[in-house]
Amino acid sequence: MSTTTTVEVKRNTAKLLEELKQKYDTKSADETIRKLIQRAENVPDSMFRAHPNMRRFREFDESHGHEL
Repeated sequence: MSTTTTVEVKRNTAKLLEELKQKYDTKSADETIRKLIQRAENVPDSMFRAHPNMRRFREFDESHGHEL
């Protein structure tokens, strides 16, 4: 199950994101943002979904994965 959230952006930012979505031929805003992050950080594609059998982290996993 995929968890989503809402991110507030200005209208002109949303317009630019839509233009980049078309430029990169991506299917969603999320996919476009991930592509931008990869390019900005020079992250290889292999870093996203590095292990095909690994399940996504859940909020519980992140908050209980380590002790402070």
